Amino acid sequence: MLNNFIAKHSLTAQFTDTATKFYVPLAHKLLKQYQQHIHQQGKSTYFVGINGCQGSGKSTLTEFLTLFLQQQFDLSVVALSLDDFYFSTQVRQQLAQQYHLLFTTRGVPGTHDVKLLKKVLSQLKSSHQAEQVISMPKFDKAQDSPIPINRWPWVSSGVDIVLFEGWCWGVSAESYDALTLPINELEAQADQQGVWRRIVNHALAHDYQPLYAFMDTWLMMKAPSFEVVHQWRLEQEKKLANAYPTHKDTSHSIMSSKEIAQFIQHFQRLTEHGLKTLPANVDILFELDDHRSIVASRGL
Repeated sequence: MLNNFIAKHSLTAQFTDTATKFYVPLAHKLLKQYQQHIHQQGKSTYFVGINGCQGSGKSTLTEFLTLFLQQQFDLSVVALSLDDFYFSTQVRQQLAQQYHLLFTTRGVPGTHDVKLLKKVLSQLKSSHQAEQVISMPKFDKAQDSPIPINRWPWVSSGVDIVLFEGWCWGVSAESYDALTLPINELEAQADQQGVWRRIVNHALAHDYQPLYAFMDTWLMMKAPSFEVVHQWRLEQEKKLANAYPTHKDTSHSIMSSKEIAQFIQHFQRLTEHGLKTLPANVDILFELDDHRSIVASRGL
């Protein structure tokens, strides 16, 4: 399985070492926690929340865990990403007209369909008790639009483990006073009165944080600093471009390095807040270096 996974994702040989030392032991730990969970609560779905800034490797970890838990332990595992719940461009344009121009750009709290997210999490939680078809939303970042509903993957019932990952998943809202001063050029120029960041903070507190209660355990892939995000995000964009090597349609919004530098400023405030506050509160912590190698861990 490991060799096939490395080949599929064009990973380096270093991934073998990372998987052996950290990912496989993590899978065994999650299995044990799941078994304890069903012993205490009966047959029910176990939720794992995974936090990591853009490009940290959380999606690769999530996919590896999904395959390993399915193939090695014969479990029904569903992987979800907060990114797949983004509103369409058209909806975000409406939000921009109603609240603030910066909501045109996807990413921050307030740009996700949290009603749909709550519905899907609730359906998954009761998947052992109710026979139902549960559809998992998918978002096309290249098109900046949700994939049509008839192409969403689905499960019918009996999900054992849900792995839910997101760049701000698990991050708490900031204090009101912390929002006073801008932290980068984007906020200073485009959000001079702080309207956008206060709406984002309100959405995080009132719409996202209540959904954290679904999670049974938390894991964080901690970047060394926000400064590495630009390079990591650039690598992500190159992979996205490689997915459309012959596509000339400009509707596929592959970003340049300069555009990425502007884009990630939308995420800087909550990313830095998460790096400060989350490590002490998660159950499992992977500390990363500039090259995404795990240099320390806690909780395995």
